[in-house]
Amino acid sequence: MRRVVVTGLGVISPVGNTVEEFWNSLRAGKVGIGELDRFDTSNYKVKVAAEVHDFDPESCMDFKEAKRMELFSQYAVAASSEAIAHAGLDLEKEDRCRIGVSVGCGIGGLQLMEQAHTKLTTKGPGRVPPLLIPMMITNMAAGNVALHFGLKGKCTNVVTACATGTHAIGDAYRSIQCGDADVMVTGGTEAAITPLGIAGFMGLTALSTSTDPLRASLPFDKNRSGFVMGEGAGIVVLESMEHAQARGAHILAEISGYGATCDAYHITSPCEDGDGAARAMLLAIQEAGLTVNDVQYINAHGTGTHHNDLFETRAIKRAFGDAAYGLNVNSTKSMTGHMLGAAGAAEFIVCVKSVMEDYIHPTAGFESAEEEMDLNYTKEGVSREVTAAISNSLGFGGHNGSLLVKKFAGE
Repeated sequence: MRRVVVTGLGVISPVGNTVEEFWNSLRAGKVGIGELDRFDTSNYKVKVAAEVHDFDPESCMDFKEAKRMELFSQYAVAASSEAIAHAGLDLEKEDRCRIGVSVGCGIGGLQLMEQAHTKLTTKGPGRVPPLLIPMMITNMAAGNVALHFGLKGKCTNVVTACATGTHAIGDAYRSIQCGDADVMVTGGTEAAITPLGIAGFMGLTALSTSTDPLRASLPFDKNRSGFVMGEGAGIVVLESMEHAQARGAHILAEISGYGATCDAYHITSPCEDGDGAARAMLLAIQEAGLTVNDVQYINAHGTGTHHNDLFETRAIKRAFGDAAYGLNVNSTKSMTGHMLGAAGAAEFIVCVKSVMEDYIHPTAGFESAEEEMDLNYTKEGVSREVTAAISNSLGFGGHNGSLLVKKFAGE
């Protein structure tokens, strides 16, 4: 099994459209949530969202190419452009048949689907856009990344709701480990802040109805009341250690453990005792050849819903025992909202940056939790040596994923 390293990062997010801006915003505790202004919310209880701003697809593709992509695909291509450039990957010198793509999307092109349905019901089937299907289906994020860069290795799309980005990176990691590819461009993307997207989650009573952007997304806080819809993309370049070293790449970190389990418990709620999420974390730790005492930091799924935050806390305690109290736990969603299929990938990038810089960002807005939730939820950002970090994702349907990132130690 080959060792796998991270060499490139790319982000489109509510707090910045480059990795540098994204990371600096998180360090500063900047909240990217604001008034939802994409459509009229007069009849909606939900009034805020974490939207991407100042995004220009033509900064990385031409007008015609952009016009053939839905927003989630545009985000994926833009983040991939940054990640590939950051990795210093010269595609003209690479065997593109050995470079694969694993980019997931939880929902796909809701914008175009809604527009097409309106045309269908008002003007008939002849007015439905001819590219509706190839633009809206979730696999076209991966497909468009491969097309844009001419990547001819394996190309897959993972769809596991909120765990999508994590599982996509986990699958890419496995592909390199077993020799299916030398390089994988991987992560998640989402653009579902639409009338139907908001209404659907609102119907589940999963979304916060707070009108105060700074008090809407409150993971682990006793006043949490639901998550805030976010959007964007997180993409990373993974390589076999041998390939990265042979081309003289700057290695950012090593991914050395991946755990994936299922709760088989409920269609939306995590398992109450945290068993599935605990097993995912332990699988990642065991694969990395570490113990629970070797991990300093967990980037939690941390959505801000009552059940998720409580049950994930139980999962951490179940997996780590007494060592749980020595961890820093935080939630990036306190600032970015919940980026759905992109969340796990963006949060994996946070773990890489934390390992690189020995810094753990704050859980913005966190003040205090109820008695059972007694872990260190990182009220303030902290400088601390981080040799190993875990990124957790828990998706509707009981999907659990954990990725373990550690400092790269060479041979």
